[in-house]
Amino acid sequence: MSNVVFAFVLTLIAGLSTGIGSLIAFFSKTDNKKFLSVSLGFSAGVMIYVSMIEIFFKAKDALSVSFGEKTGTLITIAGFFGGMLVIGFIDRLIPSEQNPHEVKDPALMEAGGMNHTDKSSLMRTGLFTALAVGIHNFPEGLATFVSALQEPSVAIPIVVAIAIHNIPEGIAVSVPIYYATGSRKKAFLYSFASGLSEPVGALIGYLILMPFMNDTVYGILFAIVAGIMVFISVDELLPSARAYGEHHLSIYGLVAGMAVMAVSLWLFM
Repeated sequence: MSNVVFAFVLTLIAGLSTGIGSLIAFFSKTDNKKFLSVSLGFSAGVMIYVSMIEIFFKAKDALSVSFGEKTGTLITIAGFFGGMLVIGFIDRLIPSEQNPHEVKDPALMEAGGMNHTDKSSLMRTGLFTALAVGIHNFPEGLATFVSALQEPSVAIPIVVAIAIHNIPEGIAVSVPIYYATGSRKKAFLYSFASGLSEPVGALIGYLILMPFMNDTVYGILFAIVAGIMVFISVDELLPSARAYGEHHLSIYGLVAGMAVMAVSLWLFM
């Protein structure tokens, strides 16, 4: 039970980091964009490395116990690309204007660079973005929870990576609501609440799946988690990192994230 509580707390921290995005949007200077670019690249590096090197092979090992190496590997591959299809399908359901992957620059918003100029349209944009972030984060919550529950040694780097990638989503939610209402408090609360879908995803996943947990279920979930993390990194984190800063900064962050993840996995061998 202590592992369950630990995994849930880590998932809660990752989800509610959307609130950090609000603080950055309200109080940061524009020269902090370079730091955010490196951080997003770093997050992508952590998630890609741990997915391809650690989680994918743990899924294969677990499934090979039940189905043999060849069939277990095939199921792992199917789960990996299935995870990508799931998160990709969710993205397709969300209009690009409200999609949390389409990161808005708060400086442009403040300068009048948004298409919506009236307050009601701004408020609608913010609310739909909050809803989109909630839908988008739901499977991430389950992915974070399962990773933390099964592999506590790699849980914290994964949670840090997901928390970093939630920051731009918090920006996307809070900025239009702030300019619609003039209330930093209201914008922060909406942004903060949108991150609650991650622990909700973890809780629902736990209640539904835990009674059936065995090597096969863990293996399939791990394969799906690996696919989701790689898709998020390639589709969201790296493009966002490049948008916030120079191309090379995002790549430096990517390599640094991979290196840190590699060393952390080696230390816990």
